[in-house]
Amino acid sequence: MYKNLLLLLLVFCITSFKNAESPAALKLALLKYNGGGDWYANPTALPNLSRFCNRELGTNLDPDYATVEVGSAELFNYPFLHMTGHGNVIFSDAEAENLRNYLIGGGFLHIDDNYGMDPYVRIALKKVFPEQQMVELPWEHEIYKQKFTFKNGLPKVHKHDDKPPQGFGILWEGRLVVFYSYESDLGDGWEDRDVHKDPEEIRQQALKMGANIIQYAFEQ
Repeated sequence: MYKNLLLLLLVFCITSFKNAESPAALKLALLKYNGGGDWYANPTALPNLSRFCNRELGTNLDPDYATVEVGSAELFNYPFLHMTGHGNVIFSDAEAENLRNYLIGGGFLHIDDNYGMDPYVRIALKKVFPEQQMVELPWEHEIYKQKFTFKNGLPKVHKHDDKPPQGFGILWEGRLVVFYSYESDLGDGWEDRDVHKDPEEIRQQALKMGANIIQYAFEQ
């Protein structure tokens, strides 16, 4: 049932990309998790990304994003999940199984390290996919070659530990089901201009990469 539902949702998403007149009433969803990490960080990020995708990709995403808990059946109503934060992440056994079923069934999860969640989210993901390894995606990966081309991988938005940005993924039967942006901080670049006062060029690079993730997730 879950798999069929997600397949229908994904077909609906793809149709909205190809037909601008299609009234797609889809929302991006923010993942709410336990552990004390600030899952609610960057409140203006997803609305701005939705508007950017509507303008640049011809989608019709509702800027009023949804919030959904990891263990909720509501997860299966949203083909795209975004997860962020600065701290601890804990998935219960039931939550890990629910998220696994969602991803195996056709869903997609983008995790954006807002600085500080890296060691915790890796442990949480291992609970979801104990048999899979998170791998760094090469710069030639299709996620960097959607409408916008990023020849050198993820853009660098914030300094953090001054490491180069990296894009990691978890694949299931050859399909990328989790994309993890690390040392980039895309979500901060999606926020309103006056929140972080990022240069407009940096904000545009972050939004373009976000649009690539959306397009890739909906069309793969």
